[in-house]
Amino acid sequence: MDVVVSSGADQGFSNSFEKTGRKSPRTTFFASIGGDEIFSSDLWRAALTEAVATTFFMFTLITSIISCFESHEADPKLLVPFLVFIIAFFFFLAIIPLSGGFLNPFITFIAALMGVVTLVRACVYVLGQCIGSIMGFLLIKCVMSHDMVVKYMLGGCTINDNGNGISLGDALMLEFVCTFVVLLLGITVAFDKKRSKELGVTMVCVVIAASLAIAVYVSIVVTGQPGYAGAGVNPARCLGPALIQGGQLWYGHWVFWLGPFLACIVYYGFSKTFPREGLVSVGEHDIMKLARTCFEGTGTPNY
Repeated sequence: MDVVVSSGADQGFSNSFEKTGRKSPRTTFFASIGGDEIFSSDLWRAALTEAVATTFFMFTLITSIISCFESHEADPKLLVPFLVFIIAFFFFLAIIPLSGGFLNPFITFIAALMGVVTLVRACVYVLGQCIGSIMGFLLIKCVMSHDMVVKYMLGGCTINDNGNGISLGDALMLEFVCTFVVLLLGITVAFDKKRSKELGVTMVCVVIAASLAIAVYVSIVVTGQPGYAGAGVNPARCLGPALIQGGQLWYGHWVFWLGPFLACIVYYGFSKTFPREGLVSVGEHDIMKLARTCFEGTGTPNY
């Protein structure tokens, strides 16, 4: 990508790199973060897909879970992970071929860290997912009775509702652990080019959906506290109802962002210790390559 320069100092700076056969750091950095994608219609179409898919994913998931608790089963908590698995599986199966099927800011974040998507695409995706979550919960509020909205706090993420929940520290730990479970079981397979190709899209969707179901199940049964709604395992899912319903949903809301993002950072570091034999990462924009490009000015990564 060419750089447009205006001052003599900038021109000389650019020429010095041309003489050595390399591009200037500002050019390589812009390319490395995917800056050119901003002008690509493919990015915005994919982001719109993420937003629309997240809208109906939230609507389907939350209404199904609330219906499950209203079914008067002896222990409706046992049904929740099955609902999460089935709904997540079908949404992943439909959306992965279109936009990657992230539908979740923390999955998008780890994808950016590992270089599966560029930083620019990740930011646009997260924005789309948050907007999608807001739209999904607006739909839920429109169709749900006021009493149900109050009873279930619009299906939002609660930590200590009416004093019957858990501490912020415990909630943060559960958020971290449950997110790490999804990363270790689901993302390790999904982002391994060799294994994901061997398994096929359908089985990859099964693995990711199953890891989400396991995380949700563990979080809702381990505490035994009715005021704790379980690990959010999706910051956008917690943001939507907090913005629309407010109140108690804002208490400790930061936990549902910090926990998953800390888990992503730790998992990224841990992934660097994986045995390399038989492991083929799909990442081309790895954050470490980006850092080298930024600080060393060694040119664009080899894509």
